[in-house]
Formats: sequence, structure tokens, C-alpha cells
Amino acid sequence: MHTGKQLSTEIDATVPTAARMYDYYLGGKDNYAADRAAVEELDKVVPSTRRLALNNRRFLQRVVRTLTQEYGIRQYLDHGSGLPTQDNVHQVAQRVDPTTHVVYVDNDPMVSVHGRALLEQDERTVVIQADMRDTDGIFGHSETQRLINFDEPVCVLFNSVFHCIPDSDTDGPSAVAERVRERLAPGSFMVMCQLVSEDPKVREFVTDFMDQATQGHWGRVRTEKDVEVLFDGLEILEPGLVEVSTWRPDTDVAPRQLSQEWIEFGGVGRLPS
Repeated sequence: MHTGKQLSTEIDATVPTAARMYDYYLGGKDNYAADRAAVEELDKVVPSTRRLALNNRRFLQRVVRTLTQEYGIRQYLDHGSGLPTQDNVHQVAQRVDPTTHVVYVDNDPMVSVHGRALLEQDERTVVIQADMRDTDGIFGHSETQRLINFDEPVCVLFNSVFHCIPDSDTDGPSAVAERVRERLAPGSFMVMCQLVSEDPKVREFVTDFMDQATQGHWGRVRTEKDVEVLFDGLEILEPGLVEVSTWRPDTDVAPRQLSQEWIEFGGVGRLPS
């Protein structure tokens, strides 16, 4: 089980991070030349990635709006949240109910810098720097304890992050998801999706490229079956586990992921009441 090794507080502008690459894809300004160069190289083989990132962001926003409006969720724990962009979890949820509490978790020190600024503006929202595999450290953190009541339903988000961690019996996606699930009250939700491809060549290229680019801060591109396993024991909300742009789209003409070299695949599961 992950023990939560000391995380760096230094921002290294020369090594790309998934958070800053994602920020660049979404049109943000919190990225460096190394991140932009990595994105350009990645786009040569998987050119649909920018659209994929945008569609993933819209999926996150729809999920949060749905769970806040229709299921009464008022507390969110967002693992691997990345850098703040437009319409973050707390903004979407608090438009429905301003009293909603949100804890963001990320291991990138740049995310923590933004988090301190965020905390000054909103006492119901906080960013903590932690490895998403450090379940004990995250759930036991004083800020998590302050904002989240785990006796009540909570939504835990693992949105487009499991591909960032390697397979492991104790720290792989299945182990992390199971550890978190054991701590949640009945009626809680888990949102999980990750990059998948049914093309072995695409899986191999992207996995190797990102592993080298991020200097080992990467897991692998997986298959749909790998993601389905994460939802064992959960009640899966309609429309099931899908390519995320097709999860309860706002309109019939909402953007779809058209190219299929890789997709973001997952959905929303609920702990039985």
C-alpha cells in the first residue's frame, strides 16, 4: 500500500507533466515550453488528443452538474484534479448549491500554488498536494477532514488519471479504487475514466512516449476491459460505461469523439444503499 513518499515542492519547467499538458490542451496559460513540445510530438501520432481533452472536461462538468442537481451530492473529492481551468468542479457544483464542499488532490506542486490562491477565495474549496495512491494521507488530511463528512454520500472523482499510475497489486488502479470504495458511505459515487485503445500499437507508443516525457510519472494506456473491472460491485448509472462524450450529452449535436485511435472511456458508479 502506498505510504505517501515526500512530494517535491519545486516546479521543474524542463520536465512535462500530465497536468500542464492537459492545461495546454484546454487553452490554459499554466504550462511551459517542455509541455507544449511534448503535446506537439504526441499529436503527430494521436492527433485527436486535443478534442479528447476538451470532451473529457465537458464530461466532468456534466457529471458534477448531474450528481449535484439530481442526486443531491454536496461534497466532492477530486483525485488528480490538474490545474484550474474554466468551470472547475467547485464552480459547476456551487452554481447548483453554493454550500457544496470540494477537495482537490494533485501531486504537481504547480497545482498546489494555484490551490493556495483558490483557498483564499473560497473556504469551501481546497487543494492538497498528495499522491492519488496515498488514500490514508488524503482521507486523513486535516483539510479533507474539515470539508468532507464521510458518513454522508460523497462523490469521488478519478477523472482521466488512472493512466498516470502503473499496474501494481497494492497501488494500481484497481487497488486504489477498492481502498477508496471501502471508506465511502452507501449512496456515494465514484467517477472513473481513463485513456484506452484497442490498438496495441497506439497503446505501446503513447505509454512509452509519456513515460519518457514525464520521466516515469506515467502508467499505461489500457483497454476497456481494464476500466470495466474498476466498477465491480457498483451500480453503474445510465448510459453505462462509454466513450465519455456520449455520457448524457447536453444536446443531440454535442461534440463527439470522432477519431478512434484512442478514447476516454468510463462512467459513474454508485455504492449500493
